[in-house]
Amino acid sequence: TQSALLEVMEEGKVTVDSITREVPKPFVVIATQNPLGSVGTQMLPESQLDRFMIKLTMGYPDRKSEIDILKQRQNTNPLDQVVTVACKEDIIAMQNMVENVFIHDSIYEYITLLAEQTRINPLIELGISPRGSLALMNMVKATAFLGKRDYVIPSDVSYIFKDVAAHRIVLKPKARVNNVTVDNLLDDILRIVKPPRILSK
Repeated sequence: TQSALLEVMEEGKVTVDSITREVPKPFVVIATQNPLGSVGTQMLPESQLDRFMIKLTMGYPDRKSEIDILKQRQNTNPLDQVVTVACKEDIIAMQNMVENVFIHDSIYEYITLLAEQTRINPLIELGISPRGSLALMNMVKATAFLGKRDYVIPSDVSYIFKDVAAHRIVLKPKARVNNVTVDNLLDDILRIVKPPRILSK
C-alpha cells in the first residue's frame, strides 16, 4: 500500500501485522514512470513524489549507442558481464563521507532562494517543499563528493537543481495552456537567482 511505501521511504522501517522492522542499509527505492500506457494505474500523490530524491529522464539512445545495444545482444546477455565494484560497507562508508562535505552559508542561501522562486512563480501551483530543499542539499553534497571535493561550489547546485526539482513542481492550468513546461520554468529560475561568489572555504 502507499502508506507502507511512505513509511519505508521516510523512516527506513516496515510494519506488518503490527510488528515494525528496520530494513537493511543501504536502502534505496527506485521507481520507473511510463509517460504512456498509464491506463489502470494511479498517479502518485505529491506527498509521495516528494519523498523521491531525484528524477532522471532516460530518453532514447543516440544512433551509435543503439547500434552498440544491438551488437551486445548477439549470443550474450550484457547483464552476465556485470561485476560487483562495491560492497554494502563501501556504500555506507561513502554515504558517511558525503555527510561530511562542507557547505558554505552562501550555498545554503542559494538553495533556499531557488526553492523560494518555485513557490512564488505565478505559473507554479506547487513549488519545492522544505523536504525538497533538503534533498537538493544532499544531492549537492553528493555531486561535490563525486567531483572529488570535500566542499560544495555553486555549480554543483545549478548542475543538479533541475533533476531534484522537476518532479516536485505542479504547474497551474494557464502554464499548460501556454505550453510552458517545468523545464522552461526551472531554467528561468536558474537565470533569475544568481549563484554566490565564494572566494575560499
